Amino acid sequence: MEVSATKSFRKELYFNTETRRKIINITPQVELALKESGVKEGLVLVNAMHITASVFINDDEPGLHQDFEKWLEGLAPERPYSQYAHNGFEDNADAHLKRTIMGREVVVAITGGELDFGPWERIFYYEFDGKRKKRVLIKIIGE
Repeated sequence: MEVSATKSFRKELYFNTETRRKIINITPQVELALKESGVKEGLVLVNAMHITASVFINDDEPGLHQDFEKWLEGLAPERPYSQYAHNGFEDNADAHLKRTIMGREVVVAITGGELDFGPWERIFYYEFDGKRKKRVLIKIIGE
């Protein structure tokens, strides 16, 4: 029986978007971190480290991204700010709600040193309250 050593790798990505909301394809950065880790079989966790941003998996298609924006704005409109109790001291209650809908993180299998995606799948960072520095954690475990 072959014994293999489990590896653990951690990396942070930083974002400071010029707009309040933005979707960014971070798949290339996650693939680079995977190469840096040396892990061939395992799992990668990618999560937004702020409660007004999300990480999700879907298609890299601009029309779909516009649909996300329209759909989320219908569910949790940014304005009027006065509609939210949280906005007594901030104006980002909608960002917290949008993050809850889109999720905090994704986990992807690693097979043969590659992200084991289905067709068209890509990893995205979705900023809901930008114009300030935020981070995403990449944690890779495996062998």
